[in-house]
Amino acid sequence: MSRRTERLGSIIQRELAMIILRELNDPRLTGMPTITRVKVSPDLSIADVYVTVMGTEGQKTAAVNALRHSAGLLRTRLTREISMRVTPFLKFHIDENLKKELELLDVLRKVSEENAELDRQRSQNTNAEESA
Repeated sequence: MSRRTERLGSIIQRELAMIILRELNDPRLTGMPTITRVKVSPDLSIADVYVTVMGTEGQKTAAVNALRHSAGLLRTRLTREISMRVTPFLKFHIDENLKKELELLDVLRKVSEENAELDRQRSQNTNAEESA
């Protein structure tokens, strides 16, 4: 991504978060949707908005569907906030990267605990051999 698309993505992320917080009153938006990142296409016509939602899978799906349903309204509000000739179309996606990162951190924590336990066992065996 170029600097321009990265900058525009961060501006869109910030403004969309404020618009969703202040103006969107959809009952399907439970669990506080959080915009994790926005990727803007090189021609600035499409913005892929990645969202995480706390809750069950059904709540996540409902929240993303609510955002997709409100995409036109959000784009209109975004046009007022950002001075651009053409505001990109908004496509909402559930961000799976966060889930993968948390799973990876859990695996790393388990490996660390197993290594610490093996080190304790080795030191106990070494101490037992020295005292014998």
